[in-house]
Amino acid sequence: MRDVKMIDIFQHRIAQKYLNRSGMAHAIAVAYHAFHLAKEKNVDVDNAAKAGFLHDIGHYSWYRDGKWDYDLYRQNDIHAIKGAERAHKLLIRLGENPIKAKEIALAILFHTDSFLPGGEVVRTPLQTIIKLADEKDEEPGGLHHYRKIDSERAFKMLQQLDNQIDDWISKKS
Repeated sequence: MRDVKMIDIFQHRIAQKYLNRSGMAHAIAVAYHAFHLAKEKNVDVDNAAKAGFLHDIGHYSWYRDGKWDYDLYRQNDIHAIKGAERAHKLLIRLGENPIKAKEIALAILFHTDSFLPGGEVVRTPLQTIIKLADEKDEEPGGLHHYRKIDSERAFKMLQQLDNQIDDWISKKS
């Protein structure tokens, strides 16, 4: 039994605030990619989906005139650092297992090299999956942050993902 479901995260006001700013459609797509990659690599699918969903929750200040400013973001990016902290706090508030919350937060922290002065880092399998899942959904110039999804469709997609996670976990038990 999972402590926190995708729907629980989606419905929280903090997730709504920050994921709508950075692109809810992108967050959901990355969650699905992460889930499927985790199944292939025998990595915790629940952690992968949650980290994929929350990976950009740290985006909040790289907007100009109400639009995502990709150049400003590339120059000043620390979204992975902010996101790891914000996701960890949110997951703990929602009742997530602290060990899982930490693993998810670290996967968010290491999903990109953009904040690292020297570039590459050695990643765990979960951290690698989140990086790959994000890259699978990227579009030039950050356009993946602009894709729209209505709230009802987002809710249904996350319910379906919750069901897929539960099914996979029950098969593995």
